[in-house]
Amino acid sequence: MIGRQKEQIELLRALNSKQSEFVALYGRRRIGKTFLVNEFFCGQFAFRATGIEGGSKREQLDLFREELRRHGLAKCRKLPSWIAAFARLSELLEASDATKKVVFFDELPWFDTPCAGFLRAFEAFWNGWASARNDILLVVCGSATTWMLNKMLRARGGLHNRVTVQLPIAPFTLKECEEYVASRNLALDRRQIAECYMAMGGVAYYWTLLREGESAAQSFDRLFFGDSAVMRDEFRRLFSSLFKMERRHVDVVKALGEKKSGMTRGELLEALGEKSNGDVSQCLTELVECGFLRRYSQPAKVKRDAIYQLVDNYTLFYFKFLDGWKGNDQQFWTHNYLSPRLNAWRGVSFERICFWHIPQIKAALGISGIGADVYSWRGNDSDGHGAQIDMLIDRADNTISVCEMKYFQDEFEITSEEAEMIRHRGVTFANATRSRKAIQNVLVSNYGMRSSKYSGIIHRVVTLDDLFKE
Repeated sequence: MIGRQKEQIELLRALNSKQSEFVALYGRRRIGKTFLVNEFFCGQFAFRATGIEGGSKREQLDLFREELRRHGLAKCRKLPSWIAAFARLSELLEASDATKKVVFFDELPWFDTPCAGFLRAFEAFWNGWASARNDILLVVCGSATTWMLNKMLRARGGLHNRVTVQLPIAPFTLKECEEYVASRNLALDRRQIAECYMAMGGVAYYWTLLREGESAAQSFDRLFFGDSAVMRDEFRRLFSSLFKMERRHVDVVKALGEKKSGMTRGELLEALGEKSNGDVSQCLTELVECGFLRRYSQPAKVKRDAIYQLVDNYTLFYFKFLDGWKGNDQQFWTHNYLSPRLNAWRGVSFERICFWHIPQIKAALGISGIGADVYSWRGNDSDGHGAQIDMLIDRADNTISVCEMKYFQDEFEITSEEAEMIRHRGVTFANATRSRKAIQNVLVSNYGMRSSKYSGIIHRVVTLDDLFKE
């Protein structure tokens, strides 16, 4: 299995525990939750059931009944309710001779249909029966991250503080994607892996769609622009599966995609043509929880001035190239590979990769053990001229690393104009925030920096190879 070492350690601890354990995995669709559970337990479940997306109460109960029969409860009549369903599950588990009886509910939120009473029955099963034993390992997962957080991890009712192990499943890092590419014998170098990451992020399922013998450009043509491009409609499937009222969420991410540095809630409402809307606040919270947005506050700003930035790689790629696609060039990516449009996209997307690999940047700077806040900043100098810094690492050692991120065809050369811009932004930031910390200028570039008359303004250099480290 590629990656997931920490998650496997937690699952092993729960499996070997001398008490019953309740494990909740959550993360966005296609991230690899089900694969992790299936691979770790090698399919050895005392009971396993997957909810039906959009299924009715009757359909969910009928499926549950068939799974009870398949796992050994041969005489199982039609289930009238979820209370009856969990009563029969208890019978099945009591008859099992397994030392630790592993029960896996995949896509748990889909079982919770309106007015079905599923959650009440689920609570009664765990609180009234399973938790009192020492041989049950209950594992649940769901792609509807907000539902998992609100109903399982932040529950105020019968499930309050009942989850014993929380496992958020994060996207793969560049290093893990490289390991996967090697395991599949795909002929992609680090630059091509990085370009795939720019479009697909670390979503495990997307990487399974790559084929041996294809370059990254050929894969893009097939997956995004061909006649049967499987990834062109993924955005609609993704958002409809995660959010009940996805239209509002789509409007929000589309608006945020227009501004690289993100927007405050007020700026977003203005972009949407609205004065005030509680739905937008709820959307923002859910999109942050699902990993599509990051939320950060600038120094010396109050909480309401927090900025929301779209960081999901596939969503950014979708709005840049696929939204409303009506082209007939099935080799669009290959034909435009070195065009200014694609190079501009690579530059912006490389910045997103850097935000997904903060631990690797800190390690390259030798500050892994030092506490730090990471954010972006924008402001004005004394003459009213705007300045923007895409990444600041505000460190506990009285230093701020100001990161300049450049994706270039070769080593990046600092020109006189570039050096003056870096100097001006640092001075503007220090004056605007009244920071007394030392400023360290960092260049993050795929091939590093070429020595020049002005390269002395850069104190440290981080390369693409550094981002591929553990």
